[in-house]
Amino acid sequence: MTSEQQVIIVGGGAAGLMAAGAAAQAGAHVTLIERNARPARKVLITGKGRCNVTNDCGDIRTLVEAVPANGRFLYSAFSAFMPADTIAFFENAGVPLKTERGGRVFPQSDKAMDIADALERFARRSGVRFVQGRVLHLLMEDGRAAGVQTEDGRTYKGAAVVVATGGLSYPRTGSTGDGYQLAREAGHTIVPTHPSLSALNVHEGWCSDLQGLSLRNSALELEDTRRGKIIYSDFGEMLFTHFGVSGPMVLSASSHMRQMEPGRYRLHIDLKPALDPDQLDRRILRDFEESANRNFINALDRLLPKKLVPVIVRLSGIPASQKVNAVTREQRRALGALLKDLTLTVTGFRPVEEAIVTAGGVCTKEIDPKTMQSKRLPGLYFAGEVIDVDAYTGGYNLQIAFATGRLAGLSAAGQEENG
Repeated sequence: MTSEQQVIIVGGGAAGLMAAGAAAQAGAHVTLIERNARPARKVLITGKGRCNVTNDCGDIRTLVEAVPANGRFLYSAFSAFMPADTIAFFENAGVPLKTERGGRVFPQSDKAMDIADALERFARRSGVRFVQGRVLHLLMEDGRAAGVQTEDGRTYKGAAVVVATGGLSYPRTGSTGDGYQLAREAGHTIVPTHPSLSALNVHEGWCSDLQGLSLRNSALELEDTRRGKIIYSDFGEMLFTHFGVSGPMVLSASSHMRQMEPGRYRLHIDLKPALDPDQLDRRILRDFEESANRNFINALDRLLPKKLVPVIVRLSGIPASQKVNAVTREQRRALGALLKDLTLTVTGFRPVEEAIVTAGGVCTKEIDPKTMQSKRLPGLYFAGEVIDVDAYTGGYNLQIAFATGRLAGLSAAGQEENG
């Protein structure tokens, strides 16, 4: 392959734009085909419109461990483009960044558009040709990728094709699974897809009574009842919804639910993680002594958010109208136990269309991790979410997109990445 070859990039998201710019800077003639008039539409909505671009975790081991499915596959891509490189890339592109809790990196402006614009600008200034269209088929000649055909019947020839179409999440941004079909045409195995970083449906109907309530500084444990053990724990924020729960802790927990079955997973919420059971009991007792003649339901205002009080009263089994001075020690202890372990039974993920990322995709065993080239069809490369890799929340998934995109683009242009 020569440095002047034609490279076709399918998909103009984070991975596709990075691949396109990298390939063009390496000397290739690059055509990027994107369904939408505006590239990087999914980037615009990430991080609630703020765009968590990466995680400044510092070392590759932490990066790999943040990818529960096939993290080791990404070792070469990460080695060649670490979070520090991502940070330098955007700051050199005129987007100042900041680091927040947990190593999460955001633009100082808190505007995802600045990140999307920088990626598009990088590709255009590198000489990438943009075409709006939907790619439906791969072209193959002499056992190699030779280009693509779009929905309108047009063909685009190239010595290399990079598929960076995303997964199934947020289909309105263009992620409708087209990349999986292209991979199948080349003989690839598609690992069954399911939501990751997903909100969760739960069995307990009282969640809908708490719709809109956000808990901060709470602790969460995820129990796999099949294995009889806690498989994940976290501290931070979560949100109650009409269907169940969402929010940062819940999204991260969902990444660990690899064999979803109704009732298999339980969430244990500690509403008072800063207090051990005895400390919490003393706190409750103090509140009760100050409200001795009030009804039980009116004595929890200092302890709990207002919206949560009726639900906790109902779950506690203590009559709402019972006078606080008549609450027994056993009742009080049971109340404390409830606050330390509010349990929810997960019935399933929300639809994959609502998930932040898609788990599953093109089997990593069929991709060369040092180049992102297909082992099934020479000249075909993959980048980003279309591959069977997904990470926890916190900027890791975009780091995957940038690292695999850059490696695929350089490889497609005939360059060897030295790391």
